Amino acid sequence: MWPRILPFAVYMGFIAFSSMLAMFLPTGDQSQALELWLYPVKVLVVGGLLVFFWSRFEELKSPMVENLTEGLSIVGIGVLVYVLWVRMDWSWAIQGEMIGYNPFAFEHDRSVAMALVGGRLFGASIVVPVMEELFWRSFLIRWIIDNRFNVVPLGTFTLGSFAATVVLFGLEHNLWLAGMMAGALYNALLYRTRRLWPCILAHGLTNFMLGIHVLVTEEWQWW
Repeated sequence: MWPRILPFAVYMGFIAFSSMLAMFLPTGDQSQALELWLYPVKVLVVGGLLVFFWSRFEELKSPMVENLTEGLSIVGIGVLVYVLWVRMDWSWAIQGEMIGYNPFAFEHDRSVAMALVGGRLFGASIVVPVMEELFWRSFLIRWIIDNRFNVVPLGTFTLGSFAATVVLFGLEHNLWLAGMMAGALYNALLYRTRRLWPCILAHGLTNFMLGIHVLVTEEWQWW
């Protein structure tokens, strides 16, 4: 259980730590600068935990993609979540403040800014999808069904576990409604394939496309 909980808990702990520190900083610029440099640290720590526990993740020992149909489903869900996400920023569907992550906002050397961009893309596209899918769609969705979660086959559907993970996954994000949409679609992919890799890959594709969207449009609030 803990190999699936601890990386997520540490990630959320970094977010809470950053929010607490921001309360004592006199300006919003200093708060944003803190997040710029804290994010790479967060990615390295959480990524290190995932590597340390990797041998314990039985659900990741299968092939990443088993066949063409599954691959098309992964791409379809990943793209669909991205397309819907950037259209669901209605004011009533946002909680908190969407500050955004802009590595070019300060007078850094361009090589430093590009390194921060690379770290953000790596974290959002690889570390976060693995960490979140292990927690939400490997652990929690099964633990709600039976606290001996490892006896519940991946992709087992119950209305309660579906609803709970969709709502909680949504509340984890500033765009809570978009988060619920994404949680529902990633859950659907889990039920369809009964495997975790498709959810990780679709989630990673969504986040990568969102990152490219941010870099092309400079709409930093999506980060």
